[in-house]
Amino acid sequence: MAELLGYNYPDELYYHREHAWVKLEDDGTLTVGMTDFSQESAGEIAYMDMPMEGDEVEQNGTLAKIQTAKWVGKLQAPVSGEVIEINPDVEDEPELVNEDAFANWICKMKPSNWDGEKGALLRTGTPEIEEWLKGEIARVEKEKGEAEKH
Repeated sequence: MAELLGYNYPDELYYHREHAWVKLEDDGTLTVGMTDFSQESAGEIAYMDMPMEGDEVEQNGTLAKIQTAKWVGKLQAPVSGEVIEINPDVEDEPELVNEDAFANWICKMKPSNWDGEKGALLRTGTPEIEEWLKGEIARVEKEKGEAEKH
């Protein structure tokens, strides 16, 4: 497992700029989850409004809604496609994502335009992903600092 600025980012995965990871399976389907950085910054996940099997999602559209004690947010779809399976363990116990963001995936998808959309995703081993993550870390630190002032 690759470590990037103190967070786990496995080399075989693709990463969406809004903190989803994507694993391309041998059969062409995708497994999708929340990144290590995202679950760490959000805090303990208390509730997750999961997608439904059969839902059609567009790249950058809402895939799941996530709630923690200090944050409510959305996990955006890394690519367009159909949700073909959700992880029932995460649906019942969303805090599992905090324990292992990669073992505890959120859903599986059948992509509708993988070849056209995968280029927007990041990969480890490139300067682009490190610069992006540095910017995200700085953004979260700034938000924490502003919140502490109020």
